[in-house]
Amino acid sequence: MTIRHKNYIPDNIEVIGANANNLKNIDVDIPLNSFVAITGVSGSGKSSLAMDTIYAEGARKYLNALSTYTRRRITQMGRSDVKNIKNLPSTIALRQRPVVPSVRSTVGTMTESLNILRLMFSRLASVVCPNGHRLDPTLKISEAMDLPTSDEAMGMMTCPVCQAKFMAFSAEDFAFNSDGACPTCQGTGFLKEIELDKIIPDQSLSIDEGAVRSWNLPGRTLQKDIIKELGVRTDVPFKDLSAKEKDIVINGKEQKKEILVPTKTGRSFRLNALYENAITAVKNSLKSTKNENTLTRLERFYTEKTCPDCHGSRFNPKLFTNELVDKNIAEVSQFTISQLQDFCQKIMDWLPDDMKSLGKNLTNELLDLLSPIVDLGLNYLSISRAGNTLSTGELQRIQLARTIRNQMTGVLYVLDEPSVGLHAANVDGLIKILRELVRLGNSLIVVDHDTSIIAAADYVIEIGPDSGADGGRVITQGTVEEIEHHPDSVIQPYLTGKADIIKHQPTEAFKKGTISIQIGDRYNIHDMTAKFSKESLNIVSGMSGSGKTTLIFESLLPALQAKIDSEKLPKFVKSVDNADIKNIVKVDSVPIGKNVRSTVGTYTKILDHLRKIFAQTPEAKAKKFTPTYFSYNNKQGACPNCGGTGVITLDIQYLPDMVQTCPVCHGNRYKKEILDIMWHGKNIAEILDMSVKQADEFFQDVPQIKNTLDVLINIGLSYLKLGESTPTLSGGEAQRMKLVTYMKRSQKNQLFIFDEPSVGLHPKDVGVLLDVFNKLLKRHATIIVIEHDLDIISNADYINDLGPEGGVNGGKIVATGTPKTVANNSASLTGKYLKEHLKLFNQN
Repeated sequence: MTIRHKNYIPDNIEVIGANANNLKNIDVDIPLNSFVAITGVSGSGKSSLAMDTIYAEGARKYLNALSTYTRRRITQMGRSDVKNIKNLPSTIALRQRPVVPSVRSTVGTMTESLNILRLMFSRLASVVCPNGHRLDPTLKISEAMDLPTSDEAMGMMTCPVCQAKFMAFSAEDFAFNSDGACPTCQGTGFLKEIELDKIIPDQSLSIDEGAVRSWNLPGRTLQKDIIKELGVRTDVPFKDLSAKEKDIVINGKEQKKEILVPTKTGRSFRLNALYENAITAVKNSLKSTKNENTLTRLERFYTEKTCPDCHGSRFNPKLFTNELVDKNIAEVSQFTISQLQDFCQKIMDWLPDDMKSLGKNLTNELLDLLSPIVDLGLNYLSISRAGNTLSTGELQRIQLARTIRNQMTGVLYVLDEPSVGLHAANVDGLIKILRELVRLGNSLIVVDHDTSIIAAADYVIEIGPDSGADGGRVITQGTVEEIEHHPDSVIQPYLTGKADIIKHQPTEAFKKGTISIQIGDRYNIHDMTAKFSKESLNIVSGMSGSGKTTLIFESLLPALQAKIDSEKLPKFVKSVDNADIKNIVKVDSVPIGKNVRSTVGTYTKILDHLRKIFAQTPEAKAKKFTPTYFSYNNKQGACPNCGGTGVITLDIQYLPDMVQTCPVCHGNRYKKEILDIMWHGKNIAEILDMSVKQADEFFQDVPQIKNTLDVLINIGLSYLKLGESTPTLSGGEAQRMKLVTYMKRSQKNQLFIFDEPSVGLHPKDVGVLLDVFNKLLKRHATIIVIEHDLDIISNADYINDLGPEGGVNGGKIVATGTPKTVANNSASLTGKYLKEHLKLFNQN
């Protein structure tokens, strides 16, 4: 059969005049039905092309085809800043940062495998009647469940032994977010309790010396005076108080008591104050405060304990009578995805012949669902694993597995850095899945820096050459082979092994001291001893799920903090040596600030200095403008139309909300009378519109500002504008921004812990990050980095490689030492890929 129009099917998506963010009116053709990689340095504009232009227009055009009624119920995309895009298919995007799931999400709910398990336990299981008689699996349950809801016999069973009638559990009854929730923990699997040892950690202190920590909370400082009026001694060690005195401190009832409160002038006044015991003070503070710092302090008094009734399974214990192959739903939920695959065959062998057809339908459905998850290297995850404990890479792969399972064709998939959080071994599995998407008849655009993914692409588009205003152009495009021979390509030396990836000259490990920890049992770690070199670059590597987060964030960090605060170690930590570490700085890639009011200028305190400078000008003094007037967050200075945001949002009913520049201040954020004040020929809005590099030249004679700008330049952020919104910064930019205050002083006895700092970084930017590490190390800092990036691992002073795989097959230190030592360790999977990497760059 001849298809007449086949010769007219377009070969390319044609992007004409793209101007989103820093794109320079670019025109580019993107091959359809191909695996296309878009790369470029951080801030070059690659996400602006892929997400803000192609995906935004693809989603908008698709939604425009729906009815007005339907569109009003869907979050819509605004029109992209592009003249035209031709031949654009329906578009699906998988973003770099999936939304972190709620406490009620698990791997089972997110992958929808629990939905099928619920059906299995309601239709295939062996059940128990009210009199304790166990029934063999029977089709009668399924027949009863499938009756109309109006039929009184729906779900009703009769015990063949005692003839008792009872209602069998339905699939909905097995939902822990609904009818099947454990009544004790409401389906969360844990209970939060106040731990007295955390409120009174050191009983050798007296109340006057701060023995009761909850009385140091805001608004609770008078409790020491009130407790005296209640007859409790406050000048003796807490341990020496009588049982009655201790009971008043811990369990005393709330009551008003008159106390004498001294003032700074030497006078005193009488106050009828409310007494709150040590525990009530925490509970009442939690109810009344919204301050994030106070909430963080309060969390330290609580401990999470496994629910004693459901044992952490989340399910109502009454459901445990239903069994598949002698396992209840709580036990099956503890299975890893690999174990669940094996369990499907056991179910088929266990079922009677007349139920095998139904069993096959359900088990095949489950196996089809699990297959892409296994291909993406997530076979170690348990069904009960809480969704909010998953890494970004794990979340994104679950999202990708759901997409693949649908097996659609003719769709354009836009993936924003799918390699985030992936070990080199997992990247191989990811590439297999990406090629499968194209094989199914789809088009694929992947924004990524991973050279393995770029090398696997059919076509590469490189945006650059640099960041910010110096980017936004297509500098190279073509096949991988063409890119490898292109003289203008920035990624080319990293594909061919010609780049200099070693930025840190290794030092002898443990010369300045040793941080060590011994862990008993915590998740998949059992009796582990790990050590880290002080004033060195320490790397923790290993497969996803191998125990890296458990070792560093669940064990080492809280143990060191407990040591610093003179508190008890976590119960699962046997011992820790902090090597005189006095402070810990956790640096992650979580966005800075929550809204457009947070900018580079406000975050770095540059705006605080600017406000003082402008307030000192003769014009400002004449008008009595204080520094407050030069803040766009205060009504004295903010544009009254937009409230200091520079933009206004228009609600256009069934169309997406339109965000446009404020017509009064034209995006400058300030009132006109504030903008009339000039300093060295510039008003404050014009200065905020400068890049860091431009501002550095402008503030040559203002050391308070120039010193901060110099640090920003040294950590590779010279292209950012002072007025740039911080929530829009990439993960790598956010991490480096958080380091600004630490780059100006000695960091001796300070530990920096980085969680995958290479997220969102081009290999060239990884070199900049390593330079930042070098600057911290020169200031005597100690650095521990959880990382998969082979460039960063290649620069380590000391490596702890965990594995050998993930989940139950992980939790061990399989290799330690320098990069070359680990590369030559046959037990290390990381070592295998590291050896190839070092060889490519002539470092073996």
